[in-house]
Amino acid sequence: MTNQIRRASISIPSNIAEGAARNSTKEFIHFLYISLGSQQEIDTQLLIAKNLEYISEEKYAEIVLKIETVGKLLNGLIKYLKSK
Repeated sequence: MTNQIRRASISIPSNIAEGAARNSTKEFIHFLYISLGSQQEIDTQLLIAKNLEYISEEKYAEIVLKIETVGKLLNGLIKYLKSK
């Protein structure tokens, strides 16, 4: 589970960087959606970790606030790029 969360965490900025290097906004948006999928994957893994009592409720709440912020930022960027 730890490795899965680490891979997904690395995937988010990696896909943002790869998408930004593409030649079109459409491709960038595609990679942002992939990043968003990784963000959701982390969210799910954290919920499982909490339910299995691998992490406390407090730690879960703390981390989820951060990962939700990442999701909001990604959604905001996607929305902005689509409006251009």
